[in-house]
Amino acid sequence: MSETSSKKSRSAAQYWREVTSPYCGADDRRSYLQLGTAATLFLVSWTAMYLSLSVGYWLTLLLAIPTAAFVVFLFMIQHDCGHGSYFKSRRLRDTVGFFIGIVTLTPYEYWRRTHAYHHAHSGDLDFRGVGDIKTMTKEEYLAKPLWRRFVYRVYRNPVTLLTFGPIYQFVIKHRYPWDIPQDWKQAWRGVWMTNLGLAVVLLIMAYSPIGIANFLMIQIPVTILACSAGVFLFYVQHQYEDSYWHHHKDWDYYEAAIRGSSHLVLPAPLQWLTANIGIHHVHHLNSQIPNYKLEDCMAAAPELQTATKITLWDCFRLFSLTLWDEQKQRMISFRQLREELRSGGNGQSLTA
Repeated sequence: MSETSSKKSRSAAQYWREVTSPYCGADDRRSYLQLGTAATLFLVSWTAMYLSLSVGYWLTLLLAIPTAAFVVFLFMIQHDCGHGSYFKSRRLRDTVGFFIGIVTLTPYEYWRRTHAYHHAHSGDLDFRGVGDIKTMTKEEYLAKPLWRRFVYRVYRNPVTLLTFGPIYQFVIKHRYPWDIPQDWKQAWRGVWMTNLGLAVVLLIMAYSPIGIANFLMIQIPVTILACSAGVFLFYVQHQYEDSYWHHHKDWDYYEAAIRGSSHLVLPAPLQWLTANIGIHHVHHLNSQIPNYKLEDCMAAAPELQTATKITLWDCFRLFSLTLWDEQKQRMISFRQLREELRSGGNGQSLTA
């Protein structure tokens, strides 16, 4: 980073600290109330699913939708605990985060560390691959052999991203995240403790009146829906046309936060259920702001109201965007790449 850029970054850091600092830090009363609400709604909805088994499995599957939504709600609380913004007590945050991690199939310490890396390097082309969705530049994609392009296309397909991908990530990889260093001892300890917690839950269910079969009939659809919803939200927060990607020498943390994180505008009930995670640019600007203060922070700063806004209707077309075009500074689709190569008379058009 040049000296001029460094001074600009220091000036931005001071400005944004002044803007966001009044909203930093947990309000324990609000945290307890939100946690109690989310946990109660999840337990009531889960119990309703169990009771519905005697009526018909169609009703159980229908009730899986709100139950999965409450799992996402709990995950957002785990998310804030990992950022240190939820309770004033670190021990309480870590305890709550760990136990929610058993419900969400997400080892708390492992996720906290990889997610911190995502925040520290979001939008930096030289620091991709940890805690984010794999994104290639157009040039990188064209330089790959055909089989690597095929793998990437399968990975970026919406069916993969929203079905097989979430199941693989949460159900399989979170049980043994082989891509993290062995010296991340606390993270590995958290993985094993979460796996032990899941084993205990399965044993309790097996020997309880609920039974392991009924438990799985309830939990499997809830897990699939919740994991897919989580990936959906994470995807649209950073993958849109005018997002922000730069190589490290030109990368700026604050620009990446505001320009590279979307403002997902949701109906009020969904915004509440997702704990304001749609106000993602403010969250990336300062992750010490708890979810229940994000809206107030955004309202207090006019600059924060100009971030890229995305509606639910917009979200579906965003899944066609697959490559970052460094020259145009925008995300493009495979179709756009083919058209570009064809119009340019490039022989690679047939295999792009």
